[in-house]
Amino acid sequence: MSKTAASLAPAADPSRWKALVFIALAQLMVVLDATIVNIALPSAQTDLGISDGNRQWVITAYALAFGGLLLFGGRIADKWGRKNAFVVGLIGFALASALGGAANGEAMMLGARALQGAFGALLAPAALSLLAVMFTDAKERAKAFGIYGAIAGGGGAVGLILGGFLTEYLNWRWTFFVNIPFAIVAAVGAWMVIREPAGSRNRAPLDIPGVVLSTTGLVALVYGFTRAESAGWSDALTITMFVASALLLAAFVLVESKVKSPLLPLRVLLERNRGGVYLSLGLAVISMFGLFLFLTYYLQVVKGFSPVKTGFAFMPMIVGMITGSTQIGARLMTRVPPRLLMGPGFLVAALGMLLLTQLEVGSSYPALILPAQLLLGLGMGTAFMPAMSLATHGVNPADAGVASAMVNTSQQVGGAIGTALLNTIAASATTAYLTDHAAEAAAGGPAGQLIQAQAMVEGYASAIWWAVGILAASAAIALALINTGRPGAGGPVASGSAEDAELKVPVIAH
Repeated sequence: MSKTAASLAPAADPSRWKALVFIALAQLMVVLDATIVNIALPSAQTDLGISDGNRQWVITAYALAFGGLLLFGGRIADKWGRKNAFVVGLIGFALASALGGAANGEAMMLGARALQGAFGALLAPAALSLLAVMFTDAKERAKAFGIYGAIAGGGGAVGLILGGFLTEYLNWRWTFFVNIPFAIVAAVGAWMVIREPAGSRNRAPLDIPGVVLSTTGLVALVYGFTRAESAGWSDALTITMFVASALLLAAFVLVESKVKSPLLPLRVLLERNRGGVYLSLGLAVISMFGLFLFLTYYLQVVKGFSPVKTGFAFMPMIVGMITGSTQIGARLMTRVPPRLLMGPGFLVAALGMLLLTQLEVGSSYPALILPAQLLLGLGMGTAFMPAMSLATHGVNPADAGVASAMVNTSQQVGGAIGTALLNTIAASATTAYLTDHAAEAAAGGPAGQLIQAQAMVEGYASAIWWAVGILAASAAIALALINTGRPGAGGPVASGSAEDAELKVPVIAH
């Protein structure tokens, strides 16, 4: 950092490490909520009388509200203050979780999930942008984002373990109620210790056309991919959703280039390092979400694991992510350029995914699945950490919320795409295998059951090959687009710097 930038930077907040505890707790709650409900869904569906056709909406209602409202949530955090947005988001999330746990029917459950998504969209960008404005020293920032990156990457797997325990030993309702103590502790702690730096708010009027276009465009995109999974890619409504999404998001970009105070300043999106992060991370998440789905089904349906045993089977990935993020990414981030962590990290994850293409009905967990998960975790943890930090690379603090929201948006959209795309590929490969072995499948008995299991695994392996290619593309994008040097070592200047200098606001150090 230059002497001028150093003199402009605010003094370090003495309570920043305490604040990190509560920010990390809130992030864990939001991330694990994306998967914890998956394991509880069969029990909830039976209790509440939700039809097979509507059960996907328990997941989709959350994803639509979260993915669609993230940019709006990020700008609200910039405008009203991240601490305020963070605390309101936590309280709202707790109330929505209580509503979901107390649900007495389908409508109440779906409404609670949509509310959880809406408050999550306020909470998630506020959490990441608080880290961005509170940690300005390069080494401290690396440690803070190492912890945050590990949670962002591993929280979904933690949700599988917790969901298994709660569903098996208590009741599916506890997968909702468990959020309440998380939210209360994080909200009280945040209110007491977080001190937002002065002058970091963006008090510009809210861009209402931008809010409407971005929200409807993202909702249409997420819904299009979700519907494609159940109704097929050639379904009329699926195609309509994709066309509508393209038109709405194109109109959004046009509006943002014209209005005086845009919801998403294009300088946030077009700076090559941030753009590289959003794109590579979104692609990588496609692979991760698909893998969670396939491994969960493989372990429970093919191998006969219980929900708790399935959750624990994901432990190597969690350990790998924490190690990659805190011991590799955080230690090397101040020594090497971020692209040399992200590119190789995604390639190591692709190697782990490549091992899983060898999956068979009788595959050994210790010999194949465990080492594959360790490689995946190490690679993704190493890549996630600098990616989370680069999300606010060179950005004006007044734009930190919306820059942070873009990371969450790329993850949410990537997750929706991953689940739909890879599941469709797997289903097609399974159908093709069963067609080729129709006679054996029709025989019934143990032989027929074996063919059914082999068809499922054949589908998973086919989809995992695609996931390998997607991770390789993530690595290529990270290596090609991200060109900033290591923190404190200079390197290319962010394209937003001219505006930042003009506004006389200290640029967030990276």
